[in-house]
Amino acid sequence: MDEKKKVVFTVVAFFVLIAVVIALYFLVLQKKPDEPAESVEIKQDIPIEEETVEEGIQTPEPLQVDLDNSDDVVRARGVELSSHAALRQWLESEDLIRSLVAAIVNIANGETPRSHIDFFEPEGNFDVVVRDGIVLIDPASYERYNLVADVFSSLNAKLTVRLYWQLSPALQEAYKELGYPDRAFQETLVDAVVRLLKVPVLDENIEVEKDVVAYKFVDPRLESLNPSQKNLLRMGPENVEIIQAKLRELAQALGIPESELPQ
Repeated sequence: MDEKKKVVFTVVAFFVLIAVVIALYFLVLQKKPDEPAESVEIKQDIPIEEETVEEGIQTPEPLQVDLDNSDDVVRARGVELSSHAALRQWLESEDLIRSLVAAIVNIANGETPRSHIDFFEPEGNFDVVVRDGIVLIDPASYERYNLVADVFSSLNAKLTVRLYWQLSPALQEAYKELGYPDRAFQETLVDAVVRLLKVPVLDENIEVEKDVVAYKFVDPRLESLNPSQKNLLRMGPENVEIIQAKLRELAQALGIPESELPQ
């Protein structure tokens, strides 16, 4: 966590663009990584109910979308998910489905998908304060991510999940292109959601210390988090809580019982 590095966690963007349960924050965006990305095998298997979007309503028919020409479709449908003014700007990126599927794969593997999501960056820099000789993350740094949390929390869960089902063939095609011909994209999506829900919501100040070229967490429990989880943690406790609450709402709308999600 270097003050010269602009770290962005945009899990919201993925949900906005491809209408699915992650993200987060969809998504994770980072100007520069604090450390090399790591891959961690996830063994948790969470069933997904694919028959209905909500009780009594049939899953909508998939849209026949040409992956190479899918951006206009995603933009047109994506703006219906929220009235937030920032949404349209975030939808102006190119090759949305491919980029965002790749980002979700990175999150599920515990990596930072900064190379795939480059359309949002907060103003200002990461900063620290010193209190009684202890170096803490400056709470003002968290405010840079308020917009991400605001947009994410504004998403309509039912419409978001409906759009996910409509785009699922294109999502699966993009996933297959990445070298996963025999696995469902939904499984990787759930892996990514589970990772982000495991990030702790901390009420206390977060102590850091200077490493070689960046700051690291003093608490070994926090420092052991993977890069995508650290990005969410750096958004601050209020934003983490907002994003995780929406993640749970989207997960339940998709058919994942609350009992199957990390507490």
